[in-house]
Amino acid sequence: MQRPSTILIKDKIDTIAIGSFDGIHLGHMQLINRLGENGALLVIDKDHSNLTPGLKRTEYSKVPCMFYHFLKVKNLSGEEFIQIIKKEFSNLKKIIVGYDFQFGRKRSCTANDLLTLYDGEIEIVEEFFYKGVSVHSSIIRELLTTKKVDEANVFFGREYSVCGKVVKGQGLGKKELFPTINIKIQDYLLPSDGVYASRTKVGEKIYDSVSFIGNRVSTDGNFSIETHILDKNIVVEDEIEIYFVKYLRENKKFDDLSILKKQIEIDINSARSVLNG
Repeated sequence: MQRPSTILIKDKIDTIAIGSFDGIHLGHMQLINRLGENGALLVIDKDHSNLTPGLKRTEYSKVPCMFYHFLKVKNLSGEEFIQIIKKEFSNLKKIIVGYDFQFGRKRSCTANDLLTLYDGEIEIVEEFFYKGVSVHSSIIRELLTTKKVDEANVFFGREYSVCGKVVKGQGLGKKELFPTINIKIQDYLLPSDGVYASRTKVGEKIYDSVSFIGNRVSTDGNFSIETHILDKNIVVEDEIEIYFVKYLRENKKFDDLSILKKQIEIDINSARSVLNG
C-alpha cells in the first residue's frame, strides 16, 4: 500500500515491524506489506547496513522508519526492550517480526517470547523462499560480490544501486575514449569489479548507461567508479545514482588506448542489448 507520507509521527503509529532491514529485499517486504496504514519500521542499525544504508530504507520501504543503534539495545533484557518500544509508541497495538528474530541481552529472546512479553498482537512472519531459496541479505551480498548482480536483483525486487558524490576523473574519457561521470561512494557494498550494463539517475531522470568498477589498469591504476551515459550529453549534478543491471565482463588491461576504445564500444553495444531486452 502506498502511503501519503514517510514522516514518522510516533503517536499515530499502531503497528511496527522490527529488524535490521538491510537490503529492503523480498524477504523484508513480507513484513512491510503487513504494516497497514499506520505502520512503521523499527530499524536496529549495526553500522554495517551497506545494502540499503540509512534513510534509503525509508525510500525503498515507503514507510516511516525509526532507528535504534544496536549498541543502545544490545544489553537490555527482553522485558526492558519491550518497555522502551511501548514508551516510544504510545498507541502501539501490533508488533511484526520475522521467524528468526532475536532480541534481549546475548540474543536470549526469540520471536516466540514476544507472545508472553508483549500484551498486544504479535505476528511472526514465516521464512520466505523464492524458487526454493530462502531470501536473506547474506545471500544477496554473496551474489553481488560474485558477479551475479542480475540474480541479486531478483531477490531485491529491484535493481541494486549506489549513490555517490560526483568527483573529478582523469579527463581522459572525454578526450580519448568516452565521457564518464566519476563518483565516490560511502556506506554501500560495491558489486564485483568489472563492467556493467546499468542505469544512471541524474537529477530526477534515469538514463541507460554502462558502468565500471575497479582499478584503471590501462591508465593510471587508480580505483574508480564511473559511468558512461548512452547517447546523451548530460549536465552532471552533485550526486548521481547508478543502478546495476547485469555484469558484462571483468576488468582488463589494454596496452593501447585505441584497443581500449574498441572494447568500450563493444561494452556499450552489449549494455544497450541488455537494457533494451
